[in-house]
Amino acid sequence: MKIEFIVNNVPTSVDVDPDMPLLWVVRDELNLKATKYGCGKALCGACTLHVDGSAVRSCSFPVQYAANKKITTLEGLSVNADKLHPVQQAWIDENVPQCGYCQPGFLMAAAQLLEQNGSPTDYEIKSGITNICRCGTHPRILKAIKRAAEIKQNTQTEQKS
Repeated sequence: MKIEFIVNNVPTSVDVDPDMPLLWVVRDELNLKATKYGCGKALCGACTLHVDGSAVRSCSFPVQYAANKKITTLEGLSVNADKLHPVQQAWIDENVPQCGYCQPGFLMAAAQLLEQNGSPTDYEIKSGITNICRCGTHPRILKAIKRAAEIKQNTQTEQKS
């Protein structure tokens, strides 16, 4: 079945089984490899990407439901190719990853959280992001999300000046 959608601001069409998980369409059909397979049951969050601005666990999201929607992967998170998204910059600043496998999902979940809440508390971060990191980098992730909020606020202030 032919399915059309926008991926990272590029109109895209695929001819696949409509029940194929969006994760496999993004990785195998579109060759965008940042989104990772973790558990296959929408529990761990390694496969998180955005569908029309909402964080979605793509391993259990049939591609047919992406039709005519805007999909954003980690590769397309930054609007400007010359400047990283605040969460990407914060992840670097805070040296977050250990093994790094789950980090694309965390970055996407954090970006979506910050769109909803520009200054989240520790509690709001912990309850709003349910992704799992087996390496135990959660303290650095928390710190990076707070740093990303600061970067985002500073960028918005600079743009208004």
